[in-house]
Amino acid sequence: MGVICLILQLAFWAIIVWVVLSYVVNFGRLPWGHPVRTAYDTLSRGIDPVLRPIRSAIPPVRFGGVGLDLSPLILIIGLSLLRRIIC
Repeated sequence: MGVICLILQLAFWAIIVWVVLSYVVNFGRLPWGHPVRTAYDTLSRGIDPVLRPIRSAIPPVRFGGVGLDLSPLILIIGLSLLRRIIC
């Protein structure tokens, strides 16, 4: 039980860090070799496959010309609920 709870906790924080890094990368205009961009790309390889089914089921919410992707929020809520049930 403890290992599963630890994995769920790490996944939760990895998504939080990934979301913050996505803002830094997208608004900071970081070059490809920058360590922050490398960390973001590394996390993306693990998180994007999990978010893909959620993104296909729930389209981005439109605010004018901008689309807000709610899939990370939904995944965070799902992980939190799963942690409450299991742990």
